[in-house]
Amino acid sequence: MGRAHAQAAVDLGMSLKAICDTRKEVRDNLADDFGVAKSNCFSDAQEMFDSLGGAELVIVATTADTHCELVCLAASSSSKAVLCEKPMAVSVEQCDRMIDACEKSGTALAVNHQMRFMPQYALVKKELERGELGLLASMNVVAGCFGLAMNGSHYIEAFNYLTGTWPSRVSGHFTGEPFQNPRGPRYFDQAGEFLFISENGQRLKLSIGHDQGHGMTSMYATQFGHVFVDELQGEMIVTARLLEHQSQPMTRYGMPWDRKTIAFPQADNVGPTREVMSALLQGENYPSGGNGKKIVASLAAAYASAQKSSVLVSIGSNDNSDDQVFPWA
Repeated sequence: MGRAHAQAAVDLGMSLKAICDTRKEVRDNLADDFGVAKSNCFSDAQEMFDSLGGAELVIVATTADTHCELVCLAASSSSKAVLCEKPMAVSVEQCDRMIDACEKSGTALAVNHQMRFMPQYALVKKELERGELGLLASMNVVAGCFGLAMNGSHYIEAFNYLTGTWPSRVSGHFTGEPFQNPRGPRYFDQAGEFLFISENGQRLKLSIGHDQGHGMTSMYATQFGHVFVDELQGEMIVTARLLEHQSQPMTRYGMPWDRKTIAFPQADNVGPTREVMSALLQGENYPSGGNGKKIVASLAAAYASAQKSSVLVSIGSNDNSDDQVFPWA
């Protein structure tokens, strides 16, 4: 995971000052590939910061259960900025600690939710801003079993990017058993059906069941049309009711329409991460620690709903879920 981040930093003209990884082989390979002195390779993060101090940018590209400790260490070393992988942490309380530590030290904190820098979302936003589609009513994701925390978290960020709002309520239904993340035997995620609703009624639906084995598609339903996106194929189909018929009621769902297809390049791991880094270093338009916390709170509420027969649960309500620790990678 860290190799793509290192390449993104180098692409921005930065050089790696140090590497920390518990695996010697990984440290040595990265050091050789990116020109880092072996004396600046560490197996312990505290030792690294004690030896070298802070940096212009610290990248935390580890599993989620270590994010809080490492981000707080980076902040205490007076690092200027930290890019943390997603999900931000394994509890809402940990998110609060990370945000507080960075605020006290003046460290800028970003979470690597890259959706605003990816064409499949930027193009949808452009189509919505043209006005011909009207307001976005719902964002409907149908995909393979890619995990609520591992990838579903990204779509909560995308929903905020496209609507300017955050979910306030969620209904969650788990399908199948928790499944193991390939990053280790103690990491598990959930599959299922999830409905997130904002205060103004806009909806994000995730259909990511345990028995769904392929694809990443999104259907954006609007007042006057819809946008279908096949994210893996790199194809978008935009359908909009003709302007002269937009005064007709919503029940006239078969009015004449225009239709167009837009192709976009498939995203890689390096490019969007590079854009997040660049925005963080410039101090504007990056997914902040506050964003990361809202996403973790949304995930926690989805778990709470699934454990209560899928009732709607208010996100961020005082139900003791802030302290719950999840087995996410």
